[in-house]
Amino acid sequence: MNAPFDLAPAVWVVIDGEGAVIGWTYAAERLLGYRAADVLDRPAVTLLASPDDAVKAAAIAEECRAGAVWAGLVAARHRDGSRVDLGLRVCAVMAADGREQWLVSAIDLASTPSWAVSGSALEGFLTRSPLGMAVLSPELRYVWLNDTLERFGGVPREQRLGRRMTSALPGLDTEALEALMRSVLATGVPVIDHEYQGWTSADPYRERAYSTSFFRLEDADGHPMGVYYLVMDVTDRWKAQRRLALLNEAGVRIGSTLDVARTAEEVTAVAVPRVADFVTVDLLEAVLRGDEPEVGRSGVRGALRRAAQLSVHEGCPESVVAVGDPISAPEAAPYERCVAEGRSYREVVDPARPSPTWLADDPARSESVREYGMHSGMWVPLRARGTVLGVVTFVRSRHPDPFEEDDLLLAEELVARAAVCLDNARRYTREHNAALALQRNLLPHRLTGGAALDVATRYLPTGSQGGVGGDWFDVIPLSGGRVALVVGDVVGHGITAAATMGRLRTAVHTLADMDLSPDELLAHLDDLVIRLTEEEHDDAVSAAVLGATCLYAVYDPVTRRCAMARAGHPAPAVVDPGGAVSFPDLPAGPPLGLGSLPFESAELELPDGSLIALFTDGLIGPADDNVDLRLRRLGRALAQPELPLEELCTTVVDSMLSGPPGDDVALLVARTRGLDAHQVASWDLPADPAVVSSARAMTDRQLAEWGLDELRMTTELVVSELVTNAIRHAVGPIRLRLIRHEVLVCEVADASNTSPRLRHARTTDEGGRGLFLVAQLTRRWGTRYTRRGKIIWTELELPASPSRGSVRTGAGG
Repeated sequence: MNAPFDLAPAVWVVIDGEGAVIGWTYAAERLLGYRAADVLDRPAVTLLASPDDAVKAAAIAEECRAGAVWAGLVAARHRDGSRVDLGLRVCAVMAADGREQWLVSAIDLASTPSWAVSGSALEGFLTRSPLGMAVLSPELRYVWLNDTLERFGGVPREQRLGRRMTSALPGLDTEALEALMRSVLATGVPVIDHEYQGWTSADPYRERAYSTSFFRLEDADGHPMGVYYLVMDVTDRWKAQRRLALLNEAGVRIGSTLDVARTAEEVTAVAVPRVADFVTVDLLEAVLRGDEPEVGRSGVRGALRRAAQLSVHEGCPESVVAVGDPISAPEAAPYERCVAEGRSYREVVDPARPSPTWLADDPARSESVREYGMHSGMWVPLRARGTVLGVVTFVRSRHPDPFEEDDLLLAEELVARAAVCLDNARRYTREHNAALALQRNLLPHRLTGGAALDVATRYLPTGSQGGVGGDWFDVIPLSGGRVALVVGDVVGHGITAAATMGRLRTAVHTLADMDLSPDELLAHLDDLVIRLTEEEHDDAVSAAVLGATCLYAVYDPVTRRCAMARAGHPAPAVVDPGGAVSFPDLPAGPPLGLGSLPFESAELELPDGSLIALFTDGLIGPADDNVDLRLRRLGRALAQPELPLEELCTTVVDSMLSGPPGDDVALLVARTRGLDAHQVASWDLPADPAVVSSARAMTDRQLAEWGLDELRMTTELVVSELVTNAIRHAVGPIRLRLIRHEVLVCEVADASNTSPRLRHARTTDEGGRGLFLVAQLTRRWGTRYTRRGKIIWTELELPASPSRGSVRTGAGG
């Protein structure tokens, strides 16, 4: 049986340490025509075809002395003068006496083996085929390769033949490739379309991709004779796949939030280092604010500001601009031209040539370019919906290849996708800012609990993408020194929710002025919500108003009692002066707009120094959380009655929230202050006209005791008119009460439900001027109804007095 590849017989020659031939075989005589007597003891280099090969022989000897086995091509001279191409293997051997000798085996490459392709036309086709081809021996040494493979690898044919791939192609992962070939030799199963990347001598600075298929060569009996493989350069396809993968990844990673700055950072994270070594995102200032860019006759106008940047160098030392700073560059710089003209630019900085004009006019950037070896740049406008938002800059320094046209196309596609995300974030920012501004304008700017309450508030907008919600709070002064506390929550987020919140807050103010009890007020508010829902054609508005929640409480500093009712809202927390926390079992009531169940009020007694905390569900988390656990945590945070209210609000928020809230949070905290007994005076009066003079006299004495002599005449007139009206039009007992706090309150209660009204009497009328005079003499007046009848009340301004301290007011939100 023939040996694998059935090559021409090997020729063996032995050379001594001086380079003389000391061993010659018959095979060598047949190959080169020299008899042993002609070559023995003669220098072996005389057998070579070129004098230059003598230098090559010396290099071979040095390599073999180091323990290597040299393999390669050598041209020899036949005795008849013709050239003979040999494939040589040389290794060092030691003689018995220790002298240096060389064992040389040679194969005539011109001898056509039995497995070789016959026919010069077909052989020429394979040599010039666009596919790289090679044949390797069972030892995985190159036996034959075509011109295309030689061009792919950039290694001359003579440096490959007789050598293994690991020593001939150092830029590739040849260990893995040889492992595949060994598997093919052992199993006979071919490997088809194996792709890999690497650098070759033909293009040492550009990574290329190849697709290779390996097959086993077999003789007629099926015995393995070697391996042959086919190579195709698939760099273009590989780059296209990488670009597509990059764009797909960009679609996932860019725009994960509706935050402009975060979206800009995501653009740089996707592009570095796969597209460039240094990437910056510069946006127009209007875009960062969420506004539309200003468009003039010559295009988009406005200053650029650095929104994000990322580099292969930690900390972006090559940048001359920090994040958040304006971009200061010459007018001719690509930054400015890219935004003004709306088109991309690509430039290459060649150290051997003068810098571009704009860079020469920018010393700081010019120095950075020189220091960090930045040699190629691209500037691509961020354009969305026909408007330029900014510019993305791509720079290469560590990557040796300059940007090509394909790179610019990739950058433009990447930036186009990012621009849509940035514009969405900008639009969200604009709407979010508008909703937040609307909500802050609709919320009270300054809250005061008067003499009855110290108050403090907190409002935190949601940190989610849903936008500003409809949480709200209010403190409303009522007649008789009483104060109403309100907290509500509208369904949904955004401008619609904020506007709906404003409508409900206004409605509560209007209903509160009617001095309704908490349950009655919520019933009227529920009717209003139902009517609004029926009138609205906008589903978003209907959804926002339907299902809103509200808690309404009224604190009376005279009785030190607090009446409250709720419509689907969390119950308040109450902390007594000793620090004990409770959550009253307040009837829940349905959310507003359902109209299914009535609302019920409950009353609590709140001693002086008690604390009441009203809040929205954003503070305690969604219903699927462990609400009981969070309420206990809230109780622990509130159980610090000695803290100032502002500090207590901060403590509560810090205890309940570890980060941006998932929903809006509204918190209203109030500390009670009851009126002392000496600030209130009351008398029960019979329904007798003669009692009017007695009422004036008692009022006169009480004002003298309070030091309010300046108000005696006015108050006597008011008391006289109110008591007279009660005796004339009402039934049952009459009660007169004076309350002195920030104002002087005069109240007359009776058991009737009549409704007094103000009218202008004609000159011929004998009566009808009483309430008109009351309205002219007092600060405010009104009527409120109780379970036993009604109360007509008035308020008179107290005279300014240095002895009285300034009015205490609570802190606003």
